[in-house]
Amino acid sequence: MARIEIYTTPFCPYCARAKALLAKKNADVVEYDVSSMPGARAEMQERSGGKKTVPQIFVDGRHIGDSDGIVALERAGKLDGVLRGEA
Repeated sequence: MARIEIYTTPFCPYCARAKALLAKKNADVVEYDVSSMPGARAEMQERSGGKKTVPQIFVDGRHIGDSDGIVALERAGKLDGVLRGEA
């Protein structure tokens, strides 16, 4: 499986939705809490092309978007392939 990273904050419903979907896929996820990790928010913004909202999700270093983005991939039947690093 690909390396999956997610930038989050506590009590964020969109973060919870994205993490639940990734857990359903049995994905091994590296989580960065931007509210408690110094520099994590700036790193997230740089990596995502300036996005300021959480969650922001990366697969093998490639930005795949936010919670809506991975839900859209799932609905299109493409999320499994992305998580395997195929797309």
